[in-house]
Order: sequence, then C-alpha cells, then structure tokens
Amino acid sequence: MKILYFDAFAGISGDMCLGALVDAGCPLDAIKTVLAGMDIPSFDLCKEPALRGPLSGTKVHVEVQEEPHSHRKLMDVLKIVDRVQWPGAVRDQIEDAFTALAKAEGRVHGKAYDQIHFHEVGCYDAIVDICGTLLGLNLLGVESCFCSKLHVGEGFVKTRHGRLPLPVPATAHLIQGFEVYSLGIPMEMITPTGAALLHVLAGGSSPMPVMRLDTTGYGAGTRDPKEVPGMLRVFLGETTGAGIIDRAVMIEANIDDMNPEFFEPLMENLFNAGALDVTFTPLMMKKNRPGTLISILVPPALKETAARILLRDSTTIGVRFYECERRTLQRELYEVQTKWGVVKGKVCWGEGIEKRFTPEYEDCKRIHRKKNIPIAEVYREAIQCFLGI
Repeated sequence: MKILYFDAFAGISGDMCLGALVDAGCPLDAIKTVLAGMDIPSFDLCKEPALRGPLSGTKVHVEVQEEPHSHRKLMDVLKIVDRVQWPGAVRDQIEDAFTALAKAEGRVHGKAYDQIHFHEVGCYDAIVDICGTLLGLNLLGVESCFCSKLHVGEGFVKTRHGRLPLPVPATAHLIQGFEVYSLGIPMEMITPTGAALLHVLAGGSSPMPVMRLDTTGYGAGTRDPKEVPGMLRVFLGETTGAGIIDRAVMIEANIDDMNPEFFEPLMENLFNAGALDVTFTPLMMKKNRPGTLISILVPPALKETAARILLRDSTTIGVRFYECERRTLQRELYEVQTKWGVVKGKVCWGEGIEKRFTPEYEDCKRIHRKKNIPIAEVYREAIQCFLGI
C-alpha cells in the first residue's frame, strides 16, 4: 500500500502541501486540468524551483481573480467544488475538510457550522490548495497518510476577525489530538487550510511508519523564517511485509471496586474518543478480591485523552503506559447485497494474504432479528456474496 508521511518541521499550509506533492512527482498539469473545471476566474497554476535556507524544493503559485467582498458559506464552496467530477474519494475528502473548517469556526464564534461565513479559507486560492492537495494524493495513488509532531508559531496575526493569537483558534481546534511544539518563531506556522488537511488525512501525530521509501518532496511556503527552512517535507513509499507497521500506546489499570454496570459506558466513551481496542480481563487481586484489567490501545496522539477518560469514568486512581509496535493488514470498508438486504463490513488483505471479508455484527444482528434467521447463517451468506459463491 502506498503511504505518505508529512514532516511538518516548519509547519504546514495548503500551498506547501501542493508544492511538496508536485516536488515528489505529482504532475502539475494533471492537477490543473481537473481544477480548471471549477471555472474559477483567471485560474492558473504554475511552479518554480524554490530555495529556503539550505533546502531546495518547489513553490506552487495559484493565480485567481477573487470576487470582491466574497464571504462564502460551506454550501457555496461545495457548489464550486461540484462543478468537477472528482476521482475516487476526493469529493468526500474535500467536503470533510471544509466541513471541519466550518465546524472549527462555528465552535470559535458560537454559530452553527452551516451558517459560518468563510473568509480567508473560503477564497479561491484556499479552495484550490485544498482541492489540489487531495487530488494530488489521489493521482499519486496514496492510500493512507501519517504526520509528524506539528511545529506551531507564537505571537499574533491580523485577520478579518481582528488580531488573533497563534495558532489562530480555528487552527488550534483542528489540530486537537496532534502533538505540538514551538521554537518561539513569531509567525503563523500552521494555517487553517494546512490544519484542515491534516485533520482529515492523518487525524493525529505518529512516528514514521516502516516503509520502502520511493521519494521525498519539499514544498516551499511563502515565508522563510531564519530559524528553520520554510519547507514542508513529505516521504512517499510503500508499506512492507504483510501489513502496515506503526506505533501504538497501551494504557492499563487494575480495578476491584467498580460497579460492573459502569464498564459499558466506559468502553463506549473510549471508542468514541478514538481508541483502537478496549478489553476487560478478569483478575484475582490482593486479598483474593476479583478484579478487572482494563487494557486500552490508542494511537500515540490520543494517549492523554484516553488516560483522562479512564481516570474520570472509572474508579482507578492511576494508569500505566507502554509503547508497542503493531502490524495491521490493509483494510477498506465494503458492503455486500445479500438476499435479505445490505450487510456492511471490512475487507482485509496483505502481502501473501488473500482478501477476506468480515461482516459487521450490527448489520447481521438486524437481519437476524427482522427475518428470524440464525445469525451464523447471515454471516455465512454475507461472506459467500463477497466471494461470489
């Protein structure tokens, strides 16, 4: 599976993303041809070699003629986007990115997200940056993205909303779940468009996955701070072995004084927060008291979030952590049409491992109850439909 790792040592913006993908080999003409379908006035894309400090890369320039006093809402942006027939999942990713931006702005300003007027992020050049980046990933065949810790700036920036602290509130909301740090550079290192792209594509920070590296790309930003080269670096490669290897954190606690009815909402809250797995294991504890080992597997970026939920929603007074390495098969959501209705599930596969379909329990249970059919038969039928038997 082809993957891409964002190395945001100098922050990230939409134009830096686009430049890095072009520098990594994505054909700019192919991006421009598709984006031209949005019928943006005076639209053009061009690139030039760029030097930021000791690093060379690519700067992509977006040329547009902006409409005066444009204050677009989410639906206005999507109307522009829908002038194009997008490949694969690009259209959904574009909507996810702009919806995330709208919800972040709505949270900051106390308004419903569909009533938010975009300012900078609703301008034509920001639309091109987001759409072009997501299209570029599709053209490169990237199936999954990961991201480093985020270098954020300090100080203030002047916006149409007035003078705001950095990172601006909408950006700060979008990068929740990421690991962040600052070298004290007084400039905007993470823009809202860059944050929205990472929010949708990566969801959090993680160590670089094991991959066979094909190429790297450097995308130049508009500004070049003295402290670090103003570039975004991307690593493009293929996962190796039977699946994807990445890092995770295991969080554990032993409990012997909790009402058993409280375990169900605890598990639900952990999964809703992004836990990869949650298990409860019976224990015999001191003085022969029966207890429970709670084990929570999370991405590194969610370590503190999951720990807070465990400390808040259980009776434990302490938790322990340890990092681990995990290998996962490649997977995608899938659905089959059985004689009783649609059953959703996951298809998994890896090197030397044929694709297999795992039906979703809730769909099988629904058919089992509605049709009064043994649930094992529903599972069997769903798998046979996948196999074409």
